Amino acid sequence: LSREEVKPGDHIYSWRTAYVYAHHGIYVGDGKVVHFTRGGGRQTETGTFLDNFVVSSSSPNYPRCLDCKDNHSFNGDKVLISCLDCFLAGGKLYLFKYNVSKTAFLAKPRGGTSTLAPSDPPEDVLVRANFHLHIDGWFGDYDLRENNCEDFAIYCKTGLLVCKKNSFGTSGQVNAAAAASLALVVHACGLSMLGVGVYCYARVKNDVSRNDDVVKVPAKELVSILESDRTSAREVWLSIAGSKFMG
Repeated sequence: LSREEVKPGDHIYSWRTAYVYAHHGIYVGDGKVVHFTRGGGRQTETGTFLDNFVVSSSSPNYPRCLDCKDNHSFNGDKVLISCLDCFLAGGKLYLFKYNVSKTAFLAKPRGGTSTLAPSDPPEDVLVRANFHLHIDGWFGDYDLRENNCEDFAIYCKTGLLVCKKNSFGTSGQVNAAAAASLALVVHACGLSMLGVGVYCYARVKNDVSRNDDVVKVPAKELVSILESDRTSAREVWLSIAGSKFMG
């Protein structure tokens, strides 16, 4: 995807470290990207089990612009806005695809590049992304299995959140890794073809479009929240999102 082709409301991502994992965000226009990340020297995360071993998924030698350098000076977990150059950190720009067919979905052996779920209109996507900037970048605690950068981007695009605690989130990277682990167990039992079937079934079943534990956060409700009382916006959002985000 070229920079000229990217549009406000697009879910974009960039591969890190020799295509081992990807960082996701929402392009909001004017060369800016809103994304869920971590401070304290861990500016982006993989959204996979690799976060147990990789301290920082950002390019350590990539120089940030002055604005983004200041924005990244925090500890904890936060939704923030970065320029496109700093978001990509020297990597290539890719478009995450929505409402793809099962054939197209499974044709990509790696997760984290598409979903069967349809996207909401761009204006709704931008409302969700900007809402979390208005509540000081809060989007719950970062968790590599349950709540990572891809989960945030998919939520902005669809309004869908996994509300059940101790459940995988909507991240295709995480769900594909879990499906692959299950398939390998089957393969180790000498059932190679069954293993392939298990992998395909698990990926489709765990896609956000098939998840029974999701809630929908309508963009118009977020607009109403900000218009009524911004001081309690976070608490009202929590009442919609469910117990998973309540700590």
